Amino acid sequence: MIKTPKLHLGDTGLCCALLGLDADGLWQDRALFGQLLETFLYQELKRQAGWQEDPIGFSHYRDKDKAEADMVLESRGRIAGVEVKAASTVSAADFRGLRRLRDAVEGRFDAGVVLYDGEAAVPFGKNLHAVPASTLWAGR
Repeated sequence: MIKTPKLHLGDTGLCCALLGLDADGLWQDRALFGQLLETFLYQELKRQAGWQEDPIGFSHYRDKDKAEADMVLESRGRIAGVEVKAASTVSAADFRGLRRLRDAVEGRFDAGVVLYDGEAAVPFGKNLHAVPASTLWAGR
């Protein structure tokens, strides 16, 4: 594993304002949209983690081959990985970093999730799932 810093600005709306981007401009720059979506979902997961009884630590994973998981959540020695995709479809290739994370942490891995802009939760193997990002704020 490689230690590489990752920065998430706390307010994606402020970030867009500082960059002079409106919704149309952001939609046209898909690379930037993906980065801001990752930051937005990171902030949402951090907020929801604050409601949990046990503390949840956040980091990210990247190995020497540049396989990465956008977020690694750790609590009580258990690990979950999250990848963010600004797309309405997901393929097995989108789970590369999560599979590498699973292998790296061996028996401590509980789940890997690709949050995406789709409609359905879809299994992609043992403890790997594609899940619509909207489930983070959908009513239960």
